[in-house]
Amino acid sequence: MTEPLRVALAGLGTVGGGVIRVLDANGELIARRAGRPIEIVAVSARDRTKDRGVDLSRFDWVDDPAELARHSKADVVVELIGGSDGPALALARSTLAAGKGFVTANKAMIAHHGLELARAAEAAQVALKFEAAVAGGVPVIKGLREGAAANVIARVYGILNGTCNFILSKMEAEGRDFADILEEAQRLGYAEADPSFDIDGIDAAHKLSILASLAFGTQPAFDDLKAAGIRHVIAADIAEAAALGYRVRLLGVADAGPHGLFQRVHPHLVPVSHPLAHVIGSTNAVVAEGNFVGRLLFQGAGAGDGPTASAVVADLIDIARGEFGPPYAMPADALAAQPAADSGERLGRAYVRFTVVDKVGVLAEIAAAMRDAGVSIESLIQRGVMPDGSVLVVIVTHEGPERSVAQALEKLRGSSSLAGEPMWMHILAD
Repeated sequence: MTEPLRVALAGLGTVGGGVIRVLDANGELIARRAGRPIEIVAVSARDRTKDRGVDLSRFDWVDDPAELARHSKADVVVELIGGSDGPALALARSTLAAGKGFVTANKAMIAHHGLELARAAEAAQVALKFEAAVAGGVPVIKGLREGAAANVIARVYGILNGTCNFILSKMEAEGRDFADILEEAQRLGYAEADPSFDIDGIDAAHKLSILASLAFGTQPAFDDLKAAGIRHVIAADIAEAAALGYRVRLLGVADAGPHGLFQRVHPHLVPVSHPLAHVIGSTNAVVAEGNFVGRLLFQGAGAGDGPTASAVVADLIDIARGEFGPPYAMPADALAAQPAADSGERLGRAYVRFTVVDKVGVLAEIAAAMRDAGVSIESLIQRGVMPDGSVLVVIVTHEGPERSVAQALEKLRGSSSLAGEPMWMHILAD
């Protein structure tokens, strides 16, 4: 019988427990697909006594996760600890240095250190795989690295954070405000006690950085990525978007061209005719546009023990088959180092919502700032007085350079007519 692939597992949280359950439940099928059994031989976690709902007595217990890299029985190490640095990064480096394959769901570590780890894996001629780091169980990394490998990808974009999508689609369905829905999401376990990593766009930014490198053959450039979240989206924005024929979604958008690599996470107005407008709840969805394959849509559960564990085990199956190549679909040294593109030159339409003081001349002041910056206004909408006495003014622009909108908002900064910071959302071209 073919020797099993022997796995050391670091981290026994939701996903770690899920990996054990997947292998227990589907072990026979997985062995037939992989050509040999896949077996966990050792585990490591912070608390040995915690009940995780799975039998751990059959595995070697290792207190220090770094020791898994040197475990005599292990062929591959799976890292599910989390964090861009610290124990996770130390384990990744020591595993690859030991000549063993490494599988991770750690998007932050890959976004910050993926290039270094890819070079180490290639030098050692071992696997580095991270399907579970982006969109949970959705096989978008495999789709870009393998299925679309013959294409020039013009753009990759999508809904990359289930917490934000749950909040926005719930606001849309029920007309409630952000803070109210966030509290519900925390009760249901969709949002962390400290949700800033999700709602400020950092989680989505990590994932977008990985997708951009795979899609365009560029070096990971997380530090050049601009991210903004959804904490300032209000129920009135959702209602205005609906009236205009759009839905609000937090999108990560990336493209590469002669002017550099563009990467941004930001709330967008998405046309109701676009597939992403119909993605609700905690679902993730990624669109890639290839020059021969056309528009590809990858959609499914972006988190949770089952979907994420499924992606981890899929990586293990590839390793068991001996099917792995460069982590970024081409050798790390072939990845292009592209400068960050200037977003100010990008052409597009914008939605800008102002909260203003109810007084004469406010509309004229806003319109003058837009005119002086060269912004062409498609529509201007004023709503009634809010409970706090302020008034909402919404402007939708014609297509133009983003720099012009930024200049108009800068002209209005500090104006006594504004009762709060403007909310600027980009309008996704269908």
